[in-house]
Amino acid sequence: MWRHVARIHSDGEALGRAIRRATDLPKVEGQGVRLKPCNEHFAFFKKKNYFKTLTTTCRYNHTGTQFFEIKKSRPLTALMDIAKEMTREALPIKCLEAVILGIYLTNSMPGVERFPISFQSQFSGNHFHHIVLGVHSGGRFGALGISRREDLMFKPLELRTLTDLVQDFEGAYRGYWHTLRKVRIGQYVSHDPHSVEQIEWKHSILDLEKLTKEELRKELERHTRDMRLKIGKPAPPSPTKDRRNSIGSPLRGPGSPVRRISRTERRYRG
Repeated sequence: MWRHVARIHSDGEALGRAIRRATDLPKVEGQGVRLKPCNEHFAFFKKKNYFKTLTTTCRYNHTGTQFFEIKKSRPLTALMDIAKEMTREALPIKCLEAVILGIYLTNSMPGVERFPISFQSQFSGNHFHHIVLGVHSGGRFGALGISRREDLMFKPLELRTLTDLVQDFEGAYRGYWHTLRKVRIGQYVSHDPHSVEQIEWKHSILDLEKLTKEELRKELERHTRDMRLKIGKPAPPSPTKDRRNSIGSPLRGPGSPVRRISRTERRYRG
């Protein structure tokens, strides 16, 4: 972080030294992420501040520096290690990191199924990418996430179908003069934090330019059925302690989470 300050500030090195040597700075207490018991979560999910309580610790990242390395090909257990690091470091995050953090925070809620939904929109000739964590419980759909736009992240757990959820996001994009081009929807994510499964990020790829509303509805209904079928399938065995240790640290080095943004991560602007 200090190296980043030195690069972008005209007097960065001197400024960093002055701050680090100061003895009269006020002490700021870190805010850990505390979860309520599972039986309280369903009511909590329906409140708009569910994910906002998370962002009091991890705010949207406007810095231009990616603090956490999210590789989609990593097993779930490695991604959960990164999520733990996010709660400890309380550094700014973007939408892809928020999806991983959302999975981590809802692992103890077996009645809530989670799945990734990514969007590709177009505005003024440019394409933009965003991703949220879809949630399904009690026959209702919703979403968790983080974005610079209020209506492109949290969706209350009140929508009756996956079609309703996608259309809600599509309407939000229209409000910002964006045309939603593609939607990619993954499969349900395991609740086992030590699972060696990889997240299936794009089980269904829907091209909204080529699908009629009725075709889109049928595709989303098919995807919903596919997700339900996965619930009954046994998950791969969790890794042993030695295997988990061999996966490696989610960060580049201890106490130094600053890193370059990968090509995949640059796509997601939230």
